[in-house]
Amino acid sequence: MKKRIIHAGGTAEASSTRDIITSKRPILKRLKREWPLHVMLIPGMVFVIVFSYIPMAGLIIAFENFTPAKGMFGNQTWVGLDNFRFLFSLPNTWNVIRNTVTIAVGKIILNLIVPIVAALLLNEVGNIHFKKLTQTIIYFPHFISWIILSSILIDILSPNGGAVNKLLGIIGIGPFYFLGSNDYFQGTMIWADVWKNFGYGTIVYLASITSIDPTLYDAAAIDGAGRWQQTRYVTLPGMRGIIVLMMVLSMGNVLNAGFDEIFNLYSPAVYETGDILDTMIYRMGLENAQYGVATAAGLLKSIISLILISTSYWVADKFFDYRLF
Repeated sequence: MKKRIIHAGGTAEASSTRDIITSKRPILKRLKREWPLHVMLIPGMVFVIVFSYIPMAGLIIAFENFTPAKGMFGNQTWVGLDNFRFLFSLPNTWNVIRNTVTIAVGKIILNLIVPIVAALLLNEVGNIHFKKLTQTIIYFPHFISWIILSSILIDILSPNGGAVNKLLGIIGIGPFYFLGSNDYFQGTMIWADVWKNFGYGTIVYLASITSIDPTLYDAAAIDGAGRWQQTRYVTLPGMRGIIVLMMVLSMGNVLNAGFDEIFNLYSPAVYETGDILDTMIYRMGLENAQYGVATAAGLLKSIISLILISTSYWVADKFFDYRLF
C-alpha cells in the first residue's frame, strides 16, 4: 500500500513531480514518433561540425606569428593583438572596409526590393505559359557559377565590341569601362549580383503570396479595391513576415560583398573601389603568406557579422514582433 503524503509541503512536492513527468510524456511520445526525422539530421549535423566548428580551432592563428612548418598547434610565437594592430595600420584597410560595406549594402537593399517587385508582377500575369517561361528565364542565372558568368559579363560589358556598349553606341552614349573604371565598378558588381540572384529570390516571395487567404482578395474587391489597392492592403501585409525574415537573415552579410564575383571580375586598376575584405584576406594569406594577419581580418569580419545579425534579430523581435523560433 502506498503511503499518503499528509503535510502540505509533501503534497506540493508530489504534485510538482507529477506535473514534470506529465509534461515530459508528450515530448517523449513525439520523439518516438519523429525519430526518423532526427536521424536524417545526423549527416547535416556532422557536416556542420566538421566543416564549421572544428576549423574554428584555427582562429588561434590570429594571435600568433604563424609558421606552417611548426604545425597548427606547434610551438608558435604568441603575439597577442599585434596582428590586429598591424591590420589597422595598413593605409588601405579602411578603404577596403568602406568598399565592402558599400557593395554589400547595395546588394542587400536591391536583393530585397527587386525580387519583391518581380514576385508582385509575376503574380499579376494571367497567362500561365508566359509566366512559367518568364520564371525559367529569370531563375537560370542563379544556377550558373561566377566563373562562367564572369566570362559572359566580360564579353558583354567589354568597351570594344561588347553588346551593352554597342547598344549604348546606337544612341550615341559611351563606351563605358564598366569593369575597368573606378566610377562604374561598384555599381556593376551590385547590379550583376542582383541580375544573378533576384530570380531565385522571387521563389520565396511567390510562395508567401500563394499562402495568403484568397477570400481577403474577394472581400477587398467587394469593397471596391482595385489591383493596386489589393496589392497594397492585402498582398504586401501578407508578405510582411517573410520580408522581415529575409531582412534579418541578410544583415549577417553586411561584410560579405561576394568573393567569387569580385575575384573573377576585378583587376589592380579598380582596387581603389573594388578591393574588399575577402580579396584582401586572400592576397595576405595565400599570396603574401601573412597567415596571422589574414586570420585576424577574417575573425574581425565574423565578429562584426555576428553582432549585426544579432542586432537585426533583436530589432525584428522588438519592433515587428517577429521571431525565428
